[in-house]
Amino acid sequence: MSDTENPQLKEPRPLGNGKHAAQLEQAMTLWQGLRLYPKAVAWSVLLSSTLIMEGYDLALLGSLYASPAFNKKYGVQSANGSWTVPAPWQSALSNGARAGEVIGLIISGLISERLGYRWTMICALVAINAIIFIFFFAVNVKMLLSAEILAGIPWGIFQTLPAAYASEVCPVVLRPYLTTYINMCWVFGQFIAAGVNRGAVQRGDEWSYRIPFAVQWAWPLPILIGILFAPESPWWHVRRGDIAGARRALKRLTSSKDRDFDLHGTIAMIQHTNELEKSLAAGTSYVDCFKGVNLRRTEIVCGTWIVQTLSGQNLMGYFAYFCVQAGLPRIYSFNLSLGQYALGVLGTMGSWFLMSKIGRRKIHLFGLSTLFILLIITGSLSFAPSSNTSAKWAIGVMLMIFTFVYDISVGPVTYSLVSELSSTRLKAKTINLARAGYNISNIVVNVLTNYQLNQSAWNWSARSAYFWAGTCLVCLIWAFFRVPEPKGRTYEELDLLFERRISARKFHKTEVDAFEEVEVREDIVKE
Repeated sequence: MSDTENPQLKEPRPLGNGKHAAQLEQAMTLWQGLRLYPKAVAWSVLLSSTLIMEGYDLALLGSLYASPAFNKKYGVQSANGSWTVPAPWQSALSNGARAGEVIGLIISGLISERLGYRWTMICALVAINAIIFIFFFAVNVKMLLSAEILAGIPWGIFQTLPAAYASEVCPVVLRPYLTTYINMCWVFGQFIAAGVNRGAVQRGDEWSYRIPFAVQWAWPLPILIGILFAPESPWWHVRRGDIAGARRALKRLTSSKDRDFDLHGTIAMIQHTNELEKSLAAGTSYVDCFKGVNLRRTEIVCGTWIVQTLSGQNLMGYFAYFCVQAGLPRIYSFNLSLGQYALGVLGTMGSWFLMSKIGRRKIHLFGLSTLFILLIITGSLSFAPSSNTSAKWAIGVMLMIFTFVYDISVGPVTYSLVSELSSTRLKAKTINLARAGYNISNIVVNVLTNYQLNQSAWNWSARSAYFWAGTCLVCLIWAFFRVPEPKGRTYEELDLLFERRISARKFHKTEVDAFEEVEVREDIVKE
């Protein structure tokens, strides 16, 4: 076939410009990145704000189990006269959202590459705005369960697209900040839920739980209006062969005042990465996530997210309920939960500094090691006599420290790892698979946690921390051998490191030149 017959061969791929753009991106400082990509930062922050809703509801539900009015409305009366939502229904409510999220993740993977990140998010926001009505007007626990399942579908979309969008619209230096900001949004949602519950729990009527449900309407509409004007990812345009659209999107993501920015070179770098990944694995379906070198990447990304659930983080969502069961007064439990989530926000901000200095892998391993120790201490405190008030307060303090450590390490670093270690052509689908695995594992974890803490079931109270210490130790061993260090690497370099099957422990010190590699391959083809 001649050049005239194939329009793609008319304009040779500008390899040199792309290589120069990649070198400039790796050498970019944080301030330079913020000055060049201020609009990209703003749009990424806006999309990530949708995670506030998920964090809010998940923390809200766990806290409402400690609300007398909520238990009387949706629970049953026990033999001692108190009202409580039975453990099976607690598990159903918690897992209903997770089941819906799995559906949402599958839908997201199927339509996001067709519609783009922007329109997929818009559709999800319209849906969640309508579903909140079911929460507010739920007359029984069955109706509440249906609301959780339906709400899980848009939440599943929110869980992954902001991470994919953030990792594609910003340069290497900004990726860890914007991907881990997603974790901060999740913590913001938890903090707001704790504050709303703290103010509403003292009411003795139905508004003690209806007001917290109604607060969910505060986010969808303003975020929806903002996203209507957001640019699409230039990587998405390139994958669809729309180079002109990629240039327009990149112009809207960068500052026009920076004269040193090479727009055409950056587009060439994106094209080069896309072509390199096509040469390594041409397909973009879910099946391709399990073929060749992508199998290892899928395993690491999925495993990294499942580590979050198995490290004991579920105890944070049940903080107020956990403290009540441990013997603390209800109002003090809500006060502590506010402090817990404030520490979570500070922890996520601290992770930004740590990742710029020591990378993701070390923070991840350090976090898991510390969480293991804290869980052992928490479980041991449960053996103190019931009259020992100091031990009960110590349990609350341990869980607060647990939250801070989790949100300075495992929590935020996970978002950075999953968005960087998946290939760009399979990013949305790989992240969707990982989050689906996370949600499925959470279903199991929620069932276990509800039975562990519920007085009418196993009633383990703080001793349940021992169980999660064991799973946390397994996660630590897995992460040591499997999780690599992507700090400072371009997507091209990560592609080649995985292709060469470099050990996770050697990723940080192995040198590769992605552009030189492609030039060699092209010379071999010519010969």
